[in-house]
Amino acid sequence: MSDYFLVLNAGSSSLKFCVYEPSTEGELKLISGGQIEGIGSKPVLKAKDSAGKLIAHQELKTPVKDGYEALDYLALWLRSQFPNANVLGVGHRVVHGGKNYFRPTLVTEEVLSDLRTLIPLAPLHQPYNLGAIDAVAQRMPGVPQVACFDTGFHRTHEAVADLVPLPKEIRDRGIQRYGFHGLSYEYISSALPTVAPAIAKRKIIVAHLGSGASLCAMNNGKSIDTTLGFTALDGLCMGTRPGSLDPGIVLYLFQTLELTPIEVENILYKKSGLLGISGISNDMRLLLDYDEPSAQLAIDYFIYRVAKEIGALAAVLGGIDALVFTAGIGENSPVIRKKICKASAWLGIELDETANERKALQISTAQSKVAVWVIPTNEELMIAKHLSQVISKVTVDEA
Repeated sequence: MSDYFLVLNAGSSSLKFCVYEPSTEGELKLISGGQIEGIGSKPVLKAKDSAGKLIAHQELKTPVKDGYEALDYLALWLRSQFPNANVLGVGHRVVHGGKNYFRPTLVTEEVLSDLRTLIPLAPLHQPYNLGAIDAVAQRMPGVPQVACFDTGFHRTHEAVADLVPLPKEIRDRGIQRYGFHGLSYEYISSALPTVAPAIAKRKIIVAHLGSGASLCAMNNGKSIDTTLGFTALDGLCMGTRPGSLDPGIVLYLFQTLELTPIEVENILYKKSGLLGISGISNDMRLLLDYDEPSAQLAIDYFIYRVAKEIGALAAVLGGIDALVFTAGIGENSPVIRKKICKASAWLGIELDETANERKALQISTAQSKVAVWVIPTNEELMIAKHLSQVISKVTVDEA
């Protein structure tokens, strides 16, 4: 391999990566993928090849205190694996693009400066996304970088779906519903014509259920509405985030409990959701193994909120033809899928329990009025495709 595209998804304690090789036909071939996890504590590099075979599991002996040092170690590992290869470009997941950025964008200092102003709207993600861009720029200044936005897929909404009912002078300062997990939803939309052509152009609700969770209503492959809004705190109950919350509660935290902005932010982003309800964990896998009533309450609330929002989005769509599960919980938990389908049975969902347990792609019965599917997402491939397209356009423009 002589040239490759690198995809990075940087978080607070992990740096996920994928290496793609371009072909002369324009296709992208996954060569390797993995992550450095435990940044700031006990860093470990794990990587697999294109067939999913583990090719690296290294406990890093040198400390890795932040994303910059993680990128340094990743660069050393990549050079050891691909000693004569050139990096054609680096693609990044950037959670928030605001009003101005929704298409994949070549990163410049001006773009980076604009994106930094959005850090307060996505404090769990944006600083680390942009930190990875900074780190690459310092270490590989001649390599083009492309930002791909989680908010971009939802820009097909009608204005009323994104309206926030506040005074116009406040709305004019960029306050609207944006939606997130767009790279995941975009991938599902792009995969449906091949994986499930019968429903690709129908009315679909996609459930991206993981530590961060949301739903997206699609019609003909386009986003019509979604449960996340101005920030990644809205909608469903998540691992550590509460989802929809009466704004009066936030006023109460400030005015009556006299908490500081930092304390409130910490509660809303890091101490609520499944963790806050259970007092045990933000990990659905662990909660399903616990007998404590608080763990069951957290699970019940998660199901309740998902089922409630499925009903709301079905109303927005004017009916529903299919439900698609994706992401960590959606792809890997038959129990949660079963509970959600049972709670949503009134829509005409009839689950094939055997298919659900054996992780089939379609898990609804032949008689079900609503088809139910489980489709693994692939945000990294979506980023790689955007990266390739932007780099190709830049090359053509410069020629």
